[in-house]
Amino acid sequence: MPLPPAYAIVATDLDGTLLRRDDTVSPRSRAALALAAAAGARHLVVTGRPVPGVRELLAGLGYRGLAVCGQGTQLYDAGARRMVHAATLDREAADAAIGKIEAQVGPVFVAVDQDGTEGRTLIGPGYLMPHPTLPAHRTRHRDELWAAPIVKVLIRHPGLDDDTLAAAARAVVGDLATVTLSGPGTVELQPYGVDKGAGVALAAEHLGLDPATAIAFGDMPNDTPMFSSCGYGVAMANAHPLLRAAADEVTLSHEDDGVAVVLERVFR
Repeated sequence: MPLPPAYAIVATDLDGTLLRRDDTVSPRSRAALALAAAAGARHLVVTGRPVPGVRELLAGLGYRGLAVCGQGTQLYDAGARRMVHAATLDREAADAAIGKIEAQVGPVFVAVDQDGTEGRTLIGPGYLMPHPTLPAHRTRHRDELWAAPIVKVLIRHPGLDDDTLAAAARAVVGDLATVTLSGPGTVELQPYGVDKGAGVALAAEHLGLDPATAIAFGDMPNDTPMFSSCGYGVAMANAHPLLRAAADEVTLSHEDDGVAVVLERVFR
């Protein structure tokens, strides 16, 4: 597929894509994003992290645009520091989905991301955070996870790998939730029909732009719906095989400025 000369939106995932392992953006990537902005393109952050887990990171990067957070459940205005839109996961549906999953694969460890700009990540017994820099609060009993509205549920299995757990969850949850695989040790449930693709479409509507005018960058299967919504999808060299197969192009890794390599070619 030939690459068009320019795009109105540059949609980037964060972890494993724009961010390096130390949660920083390289000088070359910053310069490439500035090059795209000078050409009139809008940068759109699209991340699985919920707003509370990304808000200060975005501020530190000087990012002031819209951000699709929480796998598409939240649209956040980083400049105004306010939530534009949020879709919550029905807590009874979430509990029922987990019951179906456990009936299929045995006990799982569970965590949740609460709704709101101040929502907390709550960790149930046995759950280990895959990203140690993200703040989380441990609970003593699973019932405590449902005390306040949530945007998504995170599950881990003591024996199954991520792909097997995600496939098993999809096979049984039906329309109770959407299942995503967003990173190592990160299988998630969010409201049915909500994903990064829906989040990009909503953000593009707010910007008055067509999501088909977007070039998107990602590294995990949860970025597949974003690729479907956008005009062109670029997978990182470190991407999951499923996303690489869905991409229009594979660039260098997040440690090797893969985003910048493509943006320099497109916008110069």
